[in-house]
Amino acid sequence: MSINSQAHTLLDVQDDESLTILDPRDGSEVGTLPSANRDQVALAVGLARTVQPEWAATSPADRGAALRRAAAALREGARELAELNTRETGKPLGDALGGVEAGIATLEQYAELGPVHRGLSLRGAVTATDYTVAEPRGVAALLTPWNDPVAVAAGLIGAALVTGNTVIHKPSERCPHVGELLGRLLQPAFPDGVLTTLTGGAGVGQMITMETGVDVFAHVGSSATGARIARAASLTGAHVIRENGGNDPLIVDADVDPVWAAGQAALGAFANSGQICTSVERIYVHRAIAEPFLAALAAEAHSRNTGGDFAPLVDRRMRDIVDAQVTEAISLGARCLEGGQVPGGPGAHYPATVLADCTDAMTVMTEETFGPVAPVTVVDSFDDALRLAAAGPYGLAASVLTGGIAHAQQAIAGLAVGTVKVNAVFGGAPGGSAQPRGISGAGFGYGPELLDEFALVKVVHISAPPQEGA
Repeated sequence: MSINSQAHTLLDVQDDESLTILDPRDGSEVGTLPSANRDQVALAVGLARTVQPEWAATSPADRGAALRRAAAALREGARELAELNTRETGKPLGDALGGVEAGIATLEQYAELGPVHRGLSLRGAVTATDYTVAEPRGVAALLTPWNDPVAVAAGLIGAALVTGNTVIHKPSERCPHVGELLGRLLQPAFPDGVLTTLTGGAGVGQMITMETGVDVFAHVGSSATGARIARAASLTGAHVIRENGGNDPLIVDADVDPVWAAGQAALGAFANSGQICTSVERIYVHRAIAEPFLAALAAEAHSRNTGGDFAPLVDRRMRDIVDAQVTEAISLGARCLEGGQVPGGPGAHYPATVLADCTDAMTVMTEETFGPVAPVTVVDSFDDALRLAAAGPYGLAASVLTGGIAHAQQAIAGLAVGTVKVNAVFGGAPGGSAQPRGISGAGFGYGPELLDEFALVKVVHISAPPQEGA
């Protein structure tokens, strides 16, 4: 049996535990997949270590060519993968197709960037040569999320493989069928054993982090899980890349159009039903425009709630968490201007919700709320808004809507986050890559710099031997 055949047999071995997924739109069963056990995890890591030296010896151009083949296979399976994503997570089909397209583009980008991932020429003695080379870290374990499962996984897989690492991929337990299908589509582009997919829940992830044969972990998900991975890696010596939770603030200055600002706030808070790492999580609006802003924001939420196509949350467990945070806020004095009630019927639907009069005593203002909730605090000055926005342990991203360059520059300097967005809650130039702060993570999780995260730098010094008789 080939190494690759052994690796993919891991998905076919029934264990005592399994994952059964229900469609969050109507509660129907999507399917059941087995969870890997400890022996299967150890086998997968061992296989990855066995083939890694040969994969590392493959030329960067050939590794890039393999990524292009993987991108082509992903394009052929795009519709099937997107439809499965919609069934597992409730993501609208158009958005799911967009995620697959982003994954294809990312694989193609790393196919081009990998071969030109170069070292540096150093200045030493004129009779010597000094330079740096990038070498793969070894075995990379990738633990990826459910809210954009194809795009995120493709980016990490592409960057890890093109730099010469072998990969163990564990997709989220909330979309194991998507992860398993993604693995089946991509794997034939690579030699046996280079890419292995393991399905399972948090226990499988924990088993992977305990493996001393893993050299680098890349995790996109909650801050609590990221912290556990970092602690485990401190015992094994593995490098860790984390893009974790956020509690991203939005500052709305006094000099902007309140209706336009409400549209931006709604986009940031309600896109993908609020299930984006960089969703708008808390809003600070200047008192001068607070009333029309809140009215327009409530109208934005109402239009989504009555439009008939607002996507559900990923499952009822997530809905229970979101609803508990909203209920707590209302009990502590928040006014619910729209939404805020769990609807009847099947599935995991939750309405776009606007809360006014929020304070830092409420969880919706201090922790990540992975749902369509827009909690608003009214402030008397831009300085007050900036002070409140800068507080807390998270540091993923922040947005500022202002007509003044001075306030924009003040926010850019004063917000300890990886990304600051001025006058647009989403968007940015291609190739941008940020380092999260605080409990939101560490390291570059995307962009060209991700290649550096998956590589080790070696310095080379070459001197001429002494001349005979000198």
